[in-house]
Amino acid sequence: MKRREMLTSMGAISVGIAAPSLSKGETFAPPYKTRKQILTTDIVVVGGGTAGTIAAIQAGRAGRKTVLIESGSQLGGTTTIGGVSFPGIFFAWGKQVIGGIGWELVQEAVALNDDTLPNFSIPHGRQHWRHQVRLNGHLYAMLAEEKALEAGVDIRYYETPLKITFRKNNWEIETVGKGVHSTIVCNQLIDCTGNALPAAMAGYDVLREEEIQPGTLMFKLDGYDLQTLDQELIKQRYKEALDKGEFTREEFRGNIMGLLSSRGDNIQHIMGADSTTSETHTLANIHGRKSLLRHLRFLRTLPGCEKTKLVDMQTETATRETFRIDGHYKITHEDYVTGKLFDDAVSYSYYPIDLHDAHGVIPDHLQEGVVASVPLRALVPKKSRNFIVAGRCLSSDRLANSALRVQASCMGMGQAAGAAAALANIQNISPLEVPLKELRQLIESHGGIVPA
Repeated sequence: MKRREMLTSMGAISVGIAAPSLSKGETFAPPYKTRKQILTTDIVVVGGGTAGTIAAIQAGRAGRKTVLIESGSQLGGTTTIGGVSFPGIFFAWGKQVIGGIGWELVQEAVALNDDTLPNFSIPHGRQHWRHQVRLNGHLYAMLAEEKALEAGVDIRYYETPLKITFRKNNWEIETVGKGVHSTIVCNQLIDCTGNALPAAMAGYDVLREEEIQPGTLMFKLDGYDLQTLDQELIKQRYKEALDKGEFTREEFRGNIMGLLSSRGDNIQHIMGADSTTSETHTLANIHGRKSLLRHLRFLRTLPGCEKTKLVDMQTETATRETFRIDGHYKITHEDYVTGKLFDDAVSYSYYPIDLHDAHGVIPDHLQEGVVASVPLRALVPKKSRNFIVAGRCLSSDRLANSALRVQASCMGMGQAAGAAAALANIQNISPLEVPLKELRQLIESHGGIVPA
């Protein structure tokens, strides 16, 4: 007797051995394959953060076919993913110095959430944060996406560049993402990664400090009444924990009351937080969350803090500093604090020198009337063609960069870079060859403010 006949006679064939049946609407899918494709466009922006979002919208509104590559899931960078939802500073000494597309987005986010703009006519003194605009970061992300799509921008989330090559006056950017492996051919390339990653891939020199500024994980605590806490007891308990090595002093500068009073708003410091690679950014994220979890558990052991709750937490530890390009001009600290007006200035920057270290930060405010400017030369790497950057990876020394890196400044730079790339594409030249008069006119026609 054959084996199958024997099993049948024994009643041994079960449902588990039978051929699988499909439910209604189910089909067997073919094996999973990564789709390879070649795309052609005018401009590619790498990085959809604070600067890149604005650069892409500007390029799209200027009529250029634009692709925006973003490794994350939404636009906005520091303002949204980083959780620093209080961009600034747009006004200096009673006058608006940064406007345009970034300011348009900020105003709409404020209006849609029934928030209120600061009174910019009242000097902020040494409390510059009074002129930063509190907004809903989630709304900002959605509005940024809407405006990018309206401008015709092809947004490509979850993609990252693997290789960048300059060939026959065009750039070829090889990217990989979920299920896609793309080669995008473009005429002009804008690096808004904050890490100068495309610049380095393209073979241009980049630089960084031996020790970079700490990063910050933004979160929100609740569940306690600050006014009823025994502050001296809490300070003593925390000091004891520090002395035992249970915590690292630098994470909250040894100031437990600072943590409680801020409720997690821009207070944490993660030393060496580096977003350059997926590995270093992973370590920064893990460090930030470990630190928060340890402190949350400790707080819940303190009198009056037993019900402390974590209400919100960002998905990433935001970073302040990584790599910068070696540009045709390096903005110095002296340039910044004296408000040097460059003959090729394309945007303003207004913020205190804001260098964070293991001890915290003590902002160094600009003298009355001083507003810094950003030259086009600082946005273009040496020896480059058809390439420009915007955001914190611009060519600048460390102290100048600590102020230039903030959101409003990056928005202004982003709009200038997007406009320069658009004109360069139209005229088949490189960004540094764009006539400054035409560049300034294009920026101003889209609401931007150009240094006079």
